[in-house]
Amino acid sequence: MAWGILFLAGLLEVGWAVGLKYTEGFTRLGPTLATAASLIGSMMLLGIAVRTLPLGTAYAVWTGIGTIGTTILGIVLFDEPATIVRLLCIALIVAGIVGLRFASSA
Repeated sequence: MAWGILFLAGLLEVGWAVGLKYTEGFTRLGPTLATAASLIGSMMLLGIAVRTLPLGTAYAVWTGIGTIGTTILGIVLFDEPATIVRLLCIALIVAGIVGLRFASSA
């Protein structure tokens, strides 16, 4: 259950990170409120997940999910570069997350 909560927290992290782009410097109310809600939800779920999971593992997985999702959406939504090196680095992050999941006892 904690891993599912952590995964959802990571998805919400992607939401607030991408949402920052849409707030246009917090000048647009709707995107700003959605970004703030996503940030609060992400932090709350991370807090719940670390009740069970090791802190270092949970934090690394949470930031990894956020990094991967934000990078992919940056490529898809904002035409950011999708170079081979960049994609290989994302693959390494995925490998790290999978490794942490299987190395964790929780």
